[in-house]
Amino acid sequence: MAPYASDDSTTGGEVDEQHSRRRKAARYVVPVTVVGVAAATIGLVPALADSGDPDLPKITAQQLIQKIAESDVEQLSGTVKVSTDLGLPNLGGLESGLMSGAAGGGESGSSADPTAKLTELATGTHTLRVAADGPDRQKLSLLENAAEYSLIHNGKDVWAYDSKSNEVYHGTASDSPERGKDRQPPATPKDFAEEALKAVDDTTSVTVDGTAQVAGRDAYKLLVEPRQSGSTVGAITVAVDAETGTPLKFTLTPASGGAAVVDVGFTQVSFARPAASTFDFTPPKGAKVTEEEDAGKDFGKEFGKDFDKAGKGEARRHAPEAGKDLGEGPDGMKTIGEGWNAIATFGTGGEGVPSGEAAGQFGGFLDSLGDKVTGKFGSGTVFSTRLINALVTDDGKVYVGAVTKDALVKAADAGK
Repeated sequence: MAPYASDDSTTGGEVDEQHSRRRKAARYVVPVTVVGVAAATIGLVPALADSGDPDLPKITAQQLIQKIAESDVEQLSGTVKVSTDLGLPNLGGLESGLMSGAAGGGESGSSADPTAKLTELATGTHTLRVAADGPDRQKLSLLENAAEYSLIHNGKDVWAYDSKSNEVYHGTASDSPERGKDRQPPATPKDFAEEALKAVDDTTSVTVDGTAQVAGRDAYKLLVEPRQSGSTVGAITVAVDAETGTPLKFTLTPASGGAAVVDVGFTQVSFARPAASTFDFTPPKGAKVTEEEDAGKDFGKEFGKDFDKAGKGEARRHAPEAGKDLGEGPDGMKTIGEGWNAIATFGTGGEGVPSGEAAGQFGGFLDSLGDKVTGKFGSGTVFSTRLINALVTDDGKVYVGAVTKDALVKAADAGK
């Protein structure tokens, strides 16, 4: 990419005034029905349209952040390509079952139940079609081999349809005008950008780093980097539509290098109002329909909990924000450190990871997934991905964050 670095570097003190505008703008863009699309960190294969660096007027980081905050796009449609590269071991499909269980998925018994279905986005590569027309009409379709899974919100109705099994899940959206405000984990580039910018403070560098073309649209690139060492996050790049201020692509690269861990973006996008028929749905003949009365009321909320626990993709919120849910555990939750190096710690109320004879064959399996570590705190096991690491001590304490293994051990030692 052509150099286009701004000499402006914005910290959290300079962007606090933008947060209220950003929250208002976020309300409409992400469909209520697509919450949890990123049930774990989402990535995009590098196949987005990128045909050169457009020549755009100079802009500072603060001006670009303001442009994002003031974006008022309520209608759009397009195709999003996503993949995930967390570096998880190949468990022969077991990981999908574990994640579905963690999401409370499939409790309705329907294969169309979104709480289970959308966790599939946690691994592999996927193509999505999205459409939105304000806060009351949204649609997301997950395209699979010879099959399609669709999630549709139209007024008070929330429909999910799995063509493979010919099953339908039906819920009712909340009547509350606040229904989409606080229950939407990131699902589009805009949402990831909104969440990432909430993490901006004095431990963060924010600059403009050139221009790009994404899905045929001219865009500026906003670069967000930790100022601290010890974080597993290398950088976050947001491609922002030069005309509308809508983020078109979000990329999170790890400090360890290599492919992006999180990369979500449009391969095609239109800001025209989608046809009203886009959001119509009638259960196909012969389909099994599962009703979940008022499912939509807690639908997004539950996804948000799962998403916080599994990892939000923009990293820093994993530790401090996940504590809101983790803090409900037996021993509560504390946050150690600040900024990108924040670590959540809590007690499991019991012993740590079983090992040796006490754990049998299952313990050996767990040992193969983690690394044994020792320190002043005693001993424990570190379970790692390319972004999030977690230390489970033998006496039942957990330390988790977007930080290195050494940082977790130091935090455990300091806790003694």
